[in-house]
Amino acid sequence: MPTDIAAAAEALLQARKSGVWLDALPEGARPQTLEEAAAIQRLVAEARGPVGGWKVGAANPQATPGGAPLNAADLQMTPGPLPASRFNVIGVEAEIAYLLGRDLPPRDAPYTREEVLDAVESLHPVIELVDTRFKRLKSTDPLSHTADQVNHGALVIGPALADWRGIDPVNQPVRLSFDGKTVLEQVGGNTAGDPVRLLQWLADTGARAYGGLSAGMVITTGSCTGLLMIEPGTRVLAEFPGLGSVETAVD
Repeated sequence: MPTDIAAAAEALLQARKSGVWLDALPEGARPQTLEEAAAIQRLVAEARGPVGGWKVGAANPQATPGGAPLNAADLQMTPGPLPASRFNVIGVEAEIAYLLGRDLPPRDAPYTREEVLDAVESLHPVIELVDTRFKRLKSTDPLSHTADQVNHGALVIGPALADWRGIDPVNQPVRLSFDGKTVLEQVGGNTAGDPVRLLQWLADTGARAYGGLSAGMVITTGSCTGLLMIEPGTRVLAEFPGLGSVETAVD
């Protein structure tokens, strides 16, 4: 019997509306493949409004990337706190994001590295707030969590760096602070390695079902810090020397 993609999407949407978190997706509606998880993502994203960006990552520099569309409603471009009431759990990851200045539509020939880089308008420090529509992170099968926008809660986007070509994301220093206290400081840290291949994969494959990538989209390219959990009321500062900083709080 085929997986009930529509039932899975409806369960995730209802959990978002009601705040009644799921033990698991309904029987018969749990994705069995990455393609099914992506189909559920798409139904949820379409129901929630315009897609304003993507998250993309990989387990290691050789692994096939994966990602999820990010609804514009979950992107915060201006400073200010986020209400704790919108989250189930609150995880934090400091990341580097790319803002596109031109479209990358689907096509037969793969995009080259330079074509993708030429489409980038600016680089941004970002904080991804990690959340789940299940009762807790890692509480059900991995493909169900993938279907749930890969545990996305919100993306707080820091100031643009227009002169970004000199930035080396693989060797970029990062410092993460909670309430003024440094909790992590290191160089690099993104398991995917070079993020440009992630952008290429997204343009060639990941975003194809959505009509490709569009100017104005923000693409965040994986955690530089790993996942750290916080409590409501925590002020979070992510600093990327030479790139910029971004700050938020969940109150």
